[in-house]
Amino acid sequence: MKKKKNKKKRLYKFFLLIIFLGLGAVIYFYLPIKNIYVTGNTLLSDQEIIELAGIEKYPRLFEFSSKKIENKIKMNNFVEKVKVKKNIFGRIDINIVEYNMLLKDELDGKIYLSNLEKITPDEPIIGLPSLINGVDENILKDFLKQLDKISKDVLGKISEIKYTPNEYDDDLFLFYMNDGNYIYITTKRLLHIDKYEDVLKQLDGKKGILYLDSGNHFQILQ
Repeated sequence: MKKKKNKKKRLYKFFLLIIFLGLGAVIYFYLPIKNIYVTGNTLLSDQEIIELAGIEKYPRLFEFSSKKIENKIKMNNFVEKVKVKKNIFGRIDINIVEYNMLLKDELDGKIYLSNLEKITPDEPIIGLPSLINGVDENILKDFLKQLDKISKDVLGKISEIKYTPNEYDDDLFLFYMNDGNYIYITTKRLLHIDKYEDVLKQLDGKKGILYLDSGNHFQILQ
């Protein structure tokens, strides 16, 4: 008698499992997207990312895979990485990692990204330094790789960048700062510019040229 009761319980649990799985399948195949959450983006708007993903009309969950959405979004030049998660309750989470914008090339108006690619912005980009003359391709690549490592706060304080090689350094650059100061620096020593704020505190408001190419001295301009 006891065996029969245990058998009935197992059958009952089995049928419940089948019912829940069936309900889950129905929800998955027929439930439309209800909520889309986008995080990590600054260059692209939420709506632009949703349109890149092709889910702006909130289709049903089964009509696409997370991988398919990721591949669509990664086709955009701004996007370095993307991770998409969806659940059976109709929620889609899209996390974006964008490439950094480093500088504007004044020769053609294009923007260099941290992947060393150039893009043509749809709208003017504010807050980036401008490269005002031509640079050897190999030297520029090394320079951009190092520029991507410096503080974003310091990058935002640079107005213009000029390539100024001499007989000693073929990777020498002159930075025109927004505050009126100038900085000479080589690619090899580029990370030293992160100390710029500390240097400013010692200048008592004086303006001049900071030489970081072969030392750390400041020439006051009269």
